[in-house]
Amino acid sequence: MEFEVNGTRRTVDVDGDPAAVEVLRDRLGLTGTKLVCAAGVCGACTIQVDGEPRVSCLTPAARLAGRSVTTAEGLSGHPVARAFAAEDALQCGYCTPGFVVEAAAFVERWRAEHGTTPPGRREISEALAGHLCRCGAYEGIFRAVAAACAGDHDTAPTGRQAATPRTEAPEKTDGSARYTTDLHPDGLLEGVIIRSPHAHAHVRSIEAGDVPLALLLPPDGVVRYVGQPVAAVAAPDRAAARAAAARVVVDYEVLPAALDVHRARAGEGPLVYEDKAARKRAPGSGETTQLVPARWRGNLRGPSGMSKRPAAAVRRIRQALAQNPERVVEGVFTTAAQTHTPLEPHACLAHWAEGTLHIQVSTQSVKRVAELAAERFDVPVERVVARAVHVGGGFGCKMGLTSDVVAAVELARLHGAPVRVVLDRDEELTDGGYRPGTRIRLAMAADASGDLSALAMDADSDGGVSVGGSVAALARFMYGKAPRRLRDFDTVTHRPPGAPFRGPGGPTLCWALEQAVDEMAHRLGQDPIDLRRRWDGNPKRHALYDWAATLPAWTGRRAGTGRYRRGVGVAAANWLYFLDPVTEVELTVEDGVVVARCAVQDMGTGSRTVLRRAVAAALGLPETRVRADIGHSDTVHGPTSGGSRTTPSLVPAAADAAARLREALGGPGVAARLDAAHGLRVTGRRPRDRRGYVTPFTLGGIAVGRGFTGSVQVAEVEVDTRLGRIRPLRVWSGIAAGRIHEDRLARSQCEGAVVQGIGYALYEERRVDPATGRVLTENLEDYRIPGIGDTPEITVHFHQEGFEHVPGGGVGLGEIATLPTAACLANAVHDATGWRPYDLPIRPDRLLEGLGT
Repeated sequence: MEFEVNGTRRTVDVDGDPAAVEVLRDRLGLTGTKLVCAAGVCGACTIQVDGEPRVSCLTPAARLAGRSVTTAEGLSGHPVARAFAAEDALQCGYCTPGFVVEAAAFVERWRAEHGTTPPGRREISEALAGHLCRCGAYEGIFRAVAAACAGDHDTAPTGRQAATPRTEAPEKTDGSARYTTDLHPDGLLEGVIIRSPHAHAHVRSIEAGDVPLALLLPPDGVVRYVGQPVAAVAAPDRAAARAAAARVVVDYEVLPAALDVHRARAGEGPLVYEDKAARKRAPGSGETTQLVPARWRGNLRGPSGMSKRPAAAVRRIRQALAQNPERVVEGVFTTAAQTHTPLEPHACLAHWAEGTLHIQVSTQSVKRVAELAAERFDVPVERVVARAVHVGGGFGCKMGLTSDVVAAVELARLHGAPVRVVLDRDEELTDGGYRPGTRIRLAMAADASGDLSALAMDADSDGGVSVGGSVAALARFMYGKAPRRLRDFDTVTHRPPGAPFRGPGGPTLCWALEQAVDEMAHRLGQDPIDLRRRWDGNPKRHALYDWAATLPAWTGRRAGTGRYRRGVGVAAANWLYFLDPVTEVELTVEDGVVVARCAVQDMGTGSRTVLRRAVAAALGLPETRVRADIGHSDTVHGPTSGGSRTTPSLVPAAADAAARLREALGGPGVAARLDAAHGLRVTGRRPRDRRGYVTPFTLGGIAVGRGFTGSVQVAEVEVDTRLGRIRPLRVWSGIAAGRIHEDRLARSQCEGAVVQGIGYALYEERRVDPATGRVLTENLEDYRIPGIGDTPEITVHFHQEGFEHVPGGGVGLGEIATLPTAACLANAVHDATGWRPYDLPIRPDRLLEGLGT
């Protein structure tokens, strides 16, 4: 078959009826066309065929015969690609090429009809409705498309104007950025994981014939959820690997499974973990790998928690119920499991060379992966080299030695060849991780003066075979010092494991706590912001309350009758300040350029840009004379991209390295001395905070610093009381995290955090078959994440004081920015309708039932 691709005639063999995406990626190497959902839902594989956008995962390659095809690579230098880079309309960048291809077609149509009059949000969202961005970079996309339509990027910028907010933006917009899923070395084999079809079974035997097999079973040979890895095989392509996997015969002794959460919560049902040794191997769903000790009763683990004078808390609540029940708020709040679903799935390419293990991996912890791989495969750590140059999102699920890494490494050793393992979307949505669902029982009492008197909270986390839920414990740190009984439980079942997800436990806590505070304000006849200000002693959040109270949406009137009702809600949150205190940055002068190296990775948060600009600013150099080289484990220690620890670890280390380089060069005037300093190398270390840290040692690479970040959000919603639909109109997000090192990137992070919070509040719900334990929401059609049309106008406000004791003056904000969103929206729904949502997500059926319609 012949067709034209980006202006060049190409001939390909289409025997076997492959999809267009396979031909473009695997045979022509045009990897800017990303395969994500394989169902035409996400738009990442969009191409233009004779100028019209098409999803290439559903387009047979044979349909391209004689046609003209344009991919993201063919739009390099296009005004739309320049607009996306200039307006920072991206984060991880995995979805970006598809957006650019679609937006380019829209911009050309729009300008042909409207000239340079920019379109509105509605027109843009309708045009891009078939595209998803899990990072939530939609605000930047709105700006970029509008600017391209207005002609703002028709001319290529020069000089300083050519600089983009994000260092790697040009590569991500034109598809030249290479992710793990895009790598295709000579002799590559594709690996496929064989997974258990049973929720609970003992593997008696595995018959593979002449197929080399990598075993992935736990030591006891027991599988504990549908989709658990059992073994893996490899072949020259995925079709052949799947065929080989189908020939493997696994003999299972099927065992009774604990799938009923209610029975597990009561300590009943078949045991998931039979003994202490098995329990120690249980995966964790919390922020660190260290679990707070707790007792087990059957399949119920707990309680663990952070209570303060718990007996006094219970006594005060009981007294208030008896004497002043109007000053007691009680409720049972539930949340559904929220799946991470980064658009680049878990992926690893491994090969062995002269005793050294090389792994290219989509990870949030390149250094940690190398260390764990060395331990797992009994190799000296200096003989393991991990790479993560570009990472297509993670949000907490790509930390540690995941099954794709283990399978790829084992298969590479078996075959003596490079092997890549990439999870399909159904595997990602089944075994890629999720925020555990919860059931929270809460009681809150206020005293006669309206102050918080006591709080009691029991939180049951439903993380399948994982443990370590920490929801109630986080309530220790909010709203003063009143007595509180805070207990966390893990309800363990034969279902896939949860994993840390952007502020583990935080959005869940806020869902219950912030609605209870809101309800208390109504009971006491007080303004919800005023009550929070009274109860909350944190001065940084006081500044945010003052800001929020002046917003016109808060002080204005709401529409309270009719089919469409508008409401405004507020919610607050805090979060621990985490850091990696042993972070280092190495600076090397190479041909007059300062190269900054650190074993950190960039999953869309901007680490590469932050490092480069921190070094350039500290040395007084233009950015063109600094290069950031990250994503390599075999350089100086870098932080994991998790726990909001990256920037507060990286920036101070970069500043220290810059000071050392300046000293080595003989003082000021660094630029003039670089050309003669080739090969000069220094290493900087993160200085200690003034007054030190809260923890005297690290836990899983994390130290806890002094002070809490804060967030106050206000949301305006419109509720359709006939159809039960909730439309977020605007969200104002106030963030107190100290100095903002990169304003545009920080705003993008906070905007995306709000979008993910909207998904948690309104749409996302991981569903499992109660009879079999199989995940039912295994595609992006059934598991709904927010699209651009679901995005309200988002305004971000930074309060930049309060962290002067931290070198650089700023801390992380990626997690705090998403914590209050779901509760904020719920409070707005209550303001609009008078109905209080207790179950998340706030589905239309739940809203209509609550309204009695």
